[in-house]
Amino acid sequence: MKSIFAEPAQSELTVRKINVLRSPKKGGSSDMDAIPYIEELGIQIFRNIQPIQFTPNINEHIHRWAPYVQGFSASFVQSILDQYKEDYNYPVVLDPFAGCGTVLVQGKFNGYMSFGTELNPFLQFIANTKLNCWDVSPNYLLRVYNNLPRNNRSSAPSFLKSSSHFNKEILHNLEVLKGGIESLEEKNEKQKKVKDLINLAFSSILIDSSNLKRTPCLGYCKNKRVYDTAPFVLLDKKIREIANDLKLIQSQYKNFINTESKVILANAMDFEHINKFDLIITSPPYMNGLDYVMNYKIEMGWLGFAKNHKELKRIKDEMVVCDNVSKGLIKEFCRSGLTYSNDWIEKIKTEIVWNIEKRGSYRRTDMPYIVHKYFDDLYKVMKKVIPSLNSGGRFILVVGDSLIADVYVPTDLLIAKIGLDLGLDVEKIEKARERRSGQIRSYKLRESIITLVKR
Repeated sequence: MKSIFAEPAQSELTVRKINVLRSPKKGGSSDMDAIPYIEELGIQIFRNIQPIQFTPNINEHIHRWAPYVQGFSASFVQSILDQYKEDYNYPVVLDPFAGCGTVLVQGKFNGYMSFGTELNPFLQFIANTKLNCWDVSPNYLLRVYNNLPRNNRSSAPSFLKSSSHFNKEILHNLEVLKGGIESLEEKNEKQKKVKDLINLAFSSILIDSSNLKRTPCLGYCKNKRVYDTAPFVLLDKKIREIANDLKLIQSQYKNFINTESKVILANAMDFEHINKFDLIITSPPYMNGLDYVMNYKIEMGWLGFAKNHKELKRIKDEMVVCDNVSKGLIKEFCRSGLTYSNDWIEKIKTEIVWNIEKRGSYRRTDMPYIVHKYFDDLYKVMKKVIPSLNSGGRFILVVGDSLIADVYVPTDLLIAKIGLDLGLDVEKIEKARERRSGQIRSYKLRESIITLVKR
């Protein structure tokens, strides 16, 4: 009996859809494809399912001050700190990809000195504000906020499409708030910290006030309705949330307020650390299409951390590479000579070349070299930070694997291999979460926790 559902004609299918239908990876999994690599490394991947994404942080003190969808959860960081609390006496913590500061904030909650590097100036600002404003009087913050001038309207950033991002009245109200914040004095540290907190709060309401959404990529939301007064209502709520958190900190964590914690604006690939660390806990950018800079262009523009798209591109080009970088950057990488390679990377590159040729069409024909640059970049970071790791110290990374042109890329195992090449031991690799490939939805990927140790 014939199916009552007609098969789509070939002419109705895009090349991409045809390739998905024909993919040998349909219904497959990284668990199976990783076996040859696991056997060569002589290790196991243990199943340890746990919540590691940022989402739970929206209910956590301080962490909730600013949303960062690419971060991981405070509870995960705390579980790592608890796991090794008997091994280190007040460990010094590093996150070379600090983002919005989750690792460092959680470290400070435990009274641990914590440091980080971050290439995005907006995220560095957010992290440092969350770390170093614990001594601000909540009443003083509320007093300054409640007296915020509303007669100094400041224009939206000209290089962004603000009139499309925001409804007309909302845009006007945001410009009023922006003007009021810019008029605040910062003659002393107390005033500067309060201004930073209000700017942080302002940045956190921009997407909620807009016609956009970030889940996880930034894009327009057709059915989103936002009231004209949303900027005032949302900012008021956020400021009071921050004030309440400050009250809690100053009553329950007063002994840790002055614990040294800071994020340095720097590229982790070339920054020289002067401190020594017991724990390095981080999650590097994943090898995917998520643009870690353009995803925050609204906040970066409104707070003055980028004045044009050229500045945004410069920051993106300096980051660990993702698959939406400029072709010119990849060409330059190929011309400049490689820092790191191994037999796995070369095998994966060759297979991607073959599969792209077989398909006849692919969104980026330079994907083999993007893959190579990704691991070359991570090698540079690891080579820089490992010398600052104390003997017996641990380097813990959260990362996801990939499927590119029907070629499986075992990111976690490749990072473990790089660690071995740099003199670390692989203590364990744990599967924390199952994911779906963006290319072949039926293919199961994993998100892993890699624990490397320095003997």
